[in-house]
Amino acid sequence: MSTKAKKLWILFKSMFVLSACTFGGGFVIVSLMKKKFVEELKWLEEDEMLDVTAITQSAPGPLPVNASVIIGYRMAGIVGSLTAVLGTILPPMIIISVISLFYDQFRTNKYIAVALQVMRAGVAAVIFDVVINLAKNVCKTRRILYIVMMITAFISTYLLGVSAMIVILVSLGIGLIDLAVQTRKGSLK
Repeated sequence: MSTKAKKLWILFKSMFVLSACTFGGGFVIVSLMKKKFVEELKWLEEDEMLDVTAITQSAPGPLPVNASVIIGYRMAGIVGSLTAVLGTILPPMIIISVISLFYDQFRTNKYIAVALQVMRAGVAAVIFDVVINLAKNVCKTRRILYIVMMITAFISTYLLGVSAMIVILVSLGIGLIDLAVQTRKGSLK
């Protein structure tokens, strides 16, 4: 097996397993992707994973699929993106297809209802872990602007009920203005 084929197989298998074992939505898989691709395989740096997370949250579509497109492309171009997306979408398609066949039995089964309730607690803990790690990374930049934006975004969405999309677009605008200012300062020196 060639090096590229081996890398594609590892990419597919990793995304398949992560997707198959992830319950609770996109934020849960971010933590698992970080462990797999940053810590275990060392394919990405911590900062790159943070960038992938920011981009995938801002783009339309499911977070795991968006992340797999970027990570796959980073590892092996277009073929890598397609391989990663396939590995990401197959498990939910298979699981949902099976569940849909037995929907009535799942809906009325008290054991499955309890299992799903317990899984929510675990999912909440993983999402909390992701939030704490992302906040730490923002604080590590030591940029007052970023820290204030993070706190303002939290207050806006959680306490004031501002749409996440508005917060993302405003943050994008502020980020572009900051980039222009930083570029101008750099070019004046």
